[in-house]
Amino acid sequence: MSKISYKDAGVDIDTGNSFVEAIKEDVKSTFDSNVIGGIGSFAGAYALPSGYKEPVLLSATDGVGTKLKLAIESRKLNTVGIDLVAMCVNDLICNFATPMFFLDYYATGKLVSSDAKEVVSGIAAGCRDAQCALIGGETAEMPGMYSENDFDLAGFAVGVAERSEIDRTSRIKEGQVLLALPSSGVHSNGYSLVRKLFFEKLGLSLDSEFEGKPLIDTLLTPTRIYVKEFKEHKDKIVALAHITGGGIVENLPRVLPQGYKAVIKESDIRVLPIFEYMSQYVEREEMMRTFNMGVGMVWVVESSDVDAILDSTDAYVIGHLEKGERGVELL
Repeated sequence: MSKISYKDAGVDIDTGNSFVEAIKEDVKSTFDSNVIGGIGSFAGAYALPSGYKEPVLLSATDGVGTKLKLAIESRKLNTVGIDLVAMCVNDLICNFATPMFFLDYYATGKLVSSDAKEVVSGIAAGCRDAQCALIGGETAEMPGMYSENDFDLAGFAVGVAERSEIDRTSRIKEGQVLLALPSSGVHSNGYSLVRKLFFEKLGLSLDSEFEGKPLIDTLLTPTRIYVKEFKEHKDKIVALAHITGGGIVENLPRVLPQGYKAVIKESDIRVLPIFEYMSQYVEREEMMRTFNMGVGMVWVVESSDVDAILDSTDAYVIGHLEKGERGVELL
């Protein structure tokens, strides 16, 4: 019997090594002065930033969901890495954590170096936008677990916060104002419903025209990263909620204490065309509890700070806080 190799079993170590070399420059472009060492060690090292009285580390992990399937089917792989970073760092800032570093996990049936490089380039772009360092990752080639054309992504972000700033619910008061920060699109939630509606129920294709461009371009618009806005206005933000799966109605109450409700004028929400189109076929209540509807993040702020924030961001007013049963009341 002839001897077999790892490559015969479907895993090519040489391809993996060449891939690591190919992404080094993208990865290094995210480094800041706190990164210790370089690429290729067993663990990434990052110095704890100075200036904190009681620093607390916070972490977040997420994936891209079935939006990834659309990227694979369309062979447009350069944006899902941004989504991966966004889903993690946008959660971190809701606990007032400044993102420090990011790690990724890329699992596939057969490593195609050019595809993986596109994905990691997107991750690096997301890290640059989020002003955090990409200090490590893992690429797993697992034939038999995934088909050759499939891959999956997971991301892990770590941030630092002052212990006294983490709990935002204690700062909530009646009369505070709710500001919406627009989303860039569907972001990275609800894609099982998106795919079923557009491609099964309506029979559309990836190249079907929507708003003057291929539908797939709209569906793969990367998730907006809100870290820079958070850093610039941190002193004026009382609390903030990342609007992901569950929509405004399920995510906003997470930053409210018992006895307070968010009152939102639904007609003031600047709904994106993609959601208006979907609302023809999906009940409005289902839309509101599945998608962001055009609102990627909600900030709770004092009324005295509203004008300054509106003048320096693309935020807009959608409601206010009142005493009542915790939840969201849509008018």
